[in-house]
Amino acid sequence: MQPAADDPATTAALTAYRGGALRWVAGGAVAGVVAVLGGVAAAAVADETGRRVPVMGLAVVGLLFVAPVAVAIGVGSLLRARRWALAMAATPWVHGVLRAAGPAVLSFEHGGPDEPEAVRLQLETTTLWRARLVQGLDGGAVRAVPVGGGEWVFTADGLGTLLGAREPRGRR
Repeated sequence: MQPAADDPATTAALTAYRGGALRWVAGGAVAGVVAVLGGVAAAAVADETGRRVPVMGLAVVGLLFVAPVAVAIGVGSLLRARRWALAMAATPWVHGVLRAAGPAVLSFEHGGPDEPEAVRLQLETTTLWRARLVQGLDGGAVRAVPVGGGEWVFTADGLGTLLGAREPRGRR
């Protein structure tokens, strides 16, 4: 069987996932630069005119708090994408059915009609659009790859994205 990474749709979805992660990193970096430049500009205006720029201090502090958070989210996503790519390069897709009773209660049933095996999962993302996407897959055919540490990556034909799920703690 061929590894999951050999599927062109999987490669495209993983590339899109990495692109989203890079957007978070770049957005955080830009926010940091804008905060520094805004602080310098506000200081220059205050120095020349003797008047403070309203709300600029709050904006600079807000950007300085948001910037490292965005960079951390992006770097975490890049590391997750790398872990997923390594697992998918060595492991073939496992075909099965996804049962969803909400984003917190998923079951991936695989193993065939004679011996179905179910893996309980929780969706890793908290974004509303991904949670709705998964709930729409209820009862549908999906493909999944165990990544290790109780983590799984799954997708469905035509979905165009990869979704991460984790076995609930204490169930591994």
